[in-house]
Amino acid sequence: MDKEVFDLIAKEETRQKEQLEMIPSENYVSPAVREATGSVLTNKYAEGYPQKRYYSGNMVIDSLETLAIERGKKLFGAEHINVQPYSGSNPNFAVYLAACELGDTILAMELTHGGHLTHGSSVNLSGKMFKFVHYGVDLATGLIDYESVYRIAKEHKPKLIVAGGSAYPRIIDFGRFREIADEVGAKLLVDMAHFAGLVVGKVYPDPVVVADFVTSSTHKTLRGPRGGLIICKSAYAKDVDRWVFPGLQGGPLEHVIAAKAVCFGEAMHPDFKSYAEQIVRNAKVLAETLSKGGLKLSSGGTDSHLILIDFGRDGLTGKEASDALEKVGIIVNKNTVPGETRSPFITSGIRLGTPALTTRGMTEKEMVLIGNWIVEVLAAHLDETVLTKVGKAVKELSTKFMVP
Repeated sequence: MDKEVFDLIAKEETRQKEQLEMIPSENYVSPAVREATGSVLTNKYAEGYPQKRYYSGNMVIDSLETLAIERGKKLFGAEHINVQPYSGSNPNFAVYLAACELGDTILAMELTHGGHLTHGSSVNLSGKMFKFVHYGVDLATGLIDYESVYRIAKEHKPKLIVAGGSAYPRIIDFGRFREIADEVGAKLLVDMAHFAGLVVGKVYPDPVVVADFVTSSTHKTLRGPRGGLIICKSAYAKDVDRWVFPGLQGGPLEHVIAAKAVCFGEAMHPDFKSYAEQIVRNAKVLAETLSKGGLKLSSGGTDSHLILIDFGRDGLTGKEASDALEKVGIIVNKNTVPGETRSPFITSGIRLGTPALTTRGMTEKEMVLIGNWIVEVLAAHLDETVLTKVGKAVKELSTKFMVP
C-alpha cells in the first residue's frame, strides 16, 4: 500500500542478505519474534501491570505479559523481572532511581574504556542526574584493574556500583565486584546487555546470583526484539516497577513484550546453548586470525562475542577502517579505545563481533576467511582493486548463508 516504504524495507532486506553484519550489538531475530513484534498487539494501550491496568480490555494482554514474566524468571533464575522497558537504556535509569537519590555517587566503567553512555557519560542524562566516578582498564593489559576499582570505591563510597559495558571483550569477575560493593556498603548493578545470551548459554558467568540488580537489552546476543528488561531481588521489586511505570514510561509496548516471551522461549531450547558456545568459538578464532594478521586487539583477544581493534593514535582512524570495510560489505562500528585521543566521531578503533554471523550458521572456517579479508582491507584501505576483489568474495560468501 505504501510503495516508497515497501521498497526501502526491501532494499534493507537485500543489504542484510548480501553483507556481513559484525556489529556485536546486532543480531537477527527469528520469524516468530518478527511476527509477534508486527502483531495486532500494537493496537492496545496497557498502562500499568497485569491485573493493575488503567485501561479496560486487557485480559489477553495480562496473560501475555504474565507469560513473558514467568518465562523470563525461569530463564534467568530471577526473583523478579520487569519486561516493560522500551530499550536497554531505560533499565539503567530505573535502577539508578530505585537504588539512589538524585546526586548520589555511582561508580561505573568509563566510556572510552568499554562502558556505556548511560554509565554516567557527561553527555548523557545519567551524568547530569548523579555524581558518577569511573574506573577503567589497565592500559598495558586492557583488563579491568580491580585493585583500582577497590581504591576508587573506598575513596568515594558510592551508593551503587555498575559492572558491565559495551566494549569490554573479557570475562568480568562479578564476585570481586560483589566483594567491593559489600565492603563499601554499595548495591551492585550488572549491565549484561551485551552478553545476556552468553549467560543463558552458560559460556559467561551468571551475574544474577550475585547482583542486587541486573539490566539488559533483549536484542544483541539474546536474539530477541529491540527492548529491555530488569532483574532484581524481590526486596527491590516495588521500587523498580514504580520507576519503570509511572516513573519513566507510559503505555508498554505489548507487541514487543509478546516478542520477548517468544525470545525467552527460544532461549530455553537446548539449541540455544550450542548457539552461544559457537558465538564464543567463532569470536576466538576471528580474534586469533586478526592478531596473526598484525592487528592489535585490546586486551589481546576475547572471552566473549566481541573484539576491539586498537589502531593507536598514529594508525588508521576507526572511521577510516569502518568506512573501508563497509565498502566491501563488512559492517563494523568505529569505537573509542582505552586511552582514546580522538573524538567519538573519528576514534582510534573498531568494534566487531560474531553473534549475527553465528545466527546465519557460520563457523570457524568462515571466521578465518573473514578475518583475513579484514586484515587485507585494512592494510590497503585506499586500494580500489583490493576493495573490489574482497567485496565480491564477501557477497559470494554472504549469499550462501540465510538470514532468518
